[in-house]
Amino acid sequence: MSILIHHNPACGTSRNVLELIRASGTEPVVIEYLQTGWTRPQLLALFAAAGLTPRAALRTSKSPAAELGLLDESVDDETLLDAMIAHPVLVNRPIVASPKGVRLCRPSETVLDLLDRLPPGPLFKEDGSAVIDAEGRRVG
Repeated sequence: MSILIHHNPACGTSRNVLELIRASGTEPVVIEYLQTGWTRPQLLALFAAAGLTPRAALRTSKSPAAELGLLDESVDDETLLDAMIAHPVLVNRPIVASPKGVRLCRPSETVLDLLDRLPPGPLFKEDGSAVIDAEGRRVG
């Protein structure tokens, strides 16, 4: 199994995670989910594998979550899933699947746990803070 990333190229964290995967020597399968959309079975499988609830995977900033009334805690999982299928941007990103597991990779260095080998450093997060130092060791 290769590494798969559910990616939004407009998102700095998603771009950084993709860069970290590629720097490790792996070319992932890239799914631009805003173009392909989601299916209910796909979301249920990803969330189960990542240990996420639909609420935990809901993107609340820079998304229509508030306008759609999804921020109220009384909104059930089925309603959230329906909204995520209708509006793919509601799913927080990037979600990465590898032989080592599935994770919502926020912060971006979360992806390092899913890689077979760390990329050479130095490498930095989207905010400029170090993730891998010049000696190839994880920072933080």
